[in-house]
Amino acid sequence: MKEKGLSLRDIEGIGPATEAKLKEAGYLTVEALAFASAKEISDATGLSYEKALEITEKARKLLGFGFITAEEYYKKRQNIGYITTGSKALDGLLNGGIETQAITEIIGEFGTGKTQLCHQLAVNIQLPKEKGGLDANAIYIDTEGTFRPERIIQIATRLKLDPPQVLKRIYYTRAYNSDHQMFVVEELLEKMSNFNARLVIVDSLVSHFRSEYPGRENLVIRQQRLNKHIHDLHRIAMLYNAAVVVTNQIVATPDVFFGNPNKPVGGHIIAHGCTYRLLIRKGKENQRIIKIYDSPMHPESETVFVITEGGIADVEGD
Repeated sequence: MKEKGLSLRDIEGIGPATEAKLKEAGYLTVEALAFASAKEISDATGLSYEKALEITEKARKLLGFGFITAEEYYKKRQNIGYITTGSKALDGLLNGGIETQAITEIIGEFGTGKTQLCHQLAVNIQLPKEKGGLDANAIYIDTEGTFRPERIIQIATRLKLDPPQVLKRIYYTRAYNSDHQMFVVEELLEKMSNFNARLVIVDSLVSHFRSEYPGRENLVIRQQRLNKHIHDLHRIAMLYNAAVVVTNQIVATPDVFFGNPNKPVGGHIIAHGCTYRLLIRKGKENQRIIKIYDSPMHPESETVFVITEGGIADVEGD
């Protein structure tokens, strides 16, 4: 991909009127157009599908989208950042921590520590690179009312950071329903750069969709909306070189007689949409066992960490 810094008017065929329509619909950069579909642009702007298709194709050409060698792609992946989890064992399992340009799903039953890990990452992203952070801010989308600034203060204190400053670098919003949740993410596509953020947390991803679209009769519309939501999060990850972390719940499947009847909520849409899937379960006392449930790169393996008053840490003696 070519260097950023291009304007919409650099795309052949975009004049003042078309530029105004695109900007009004939230397409402010060439990159945003390149990652969007023609139908999406047409629906948002009122432009014809043919015109929108022409714009997306020219945007991709301008940015140099196309075939590259695996060696070139390997070099591009050197721009990926990693956020420490607070546990060296877990960082090692993930080959460095939570990746940017990817969606990492944290799956687990109630009380396993999904939200604890999210709080930890919201602090760790602010650390300098030499300490495992990206010296950037965090976006925290809370769908269940479980975010606690008091917990952030505890974690920041343990890391010898200034708690008031840490709190100022976390941009929080409560999403009250699935429409609101999707709207917040759609707004981020346009305004993410305003926050200097490299981490987006959605805790949790599916809860509103489950409660608002129950039963098989609503399954199709629920999965369609989830699919769009996941794609928007992917675009944020790629456009802004950001890490996206989402939490998800476990549900029991009563018709499974052999094997594990518990599985993550969301079906194939979530399974295919998330880059990395981590499964947490409780161990003894405050220990948590975390397993790589699905990954395009990592082998299926697991490790142990503990949840302390000061946040995520390694098991003593390991």
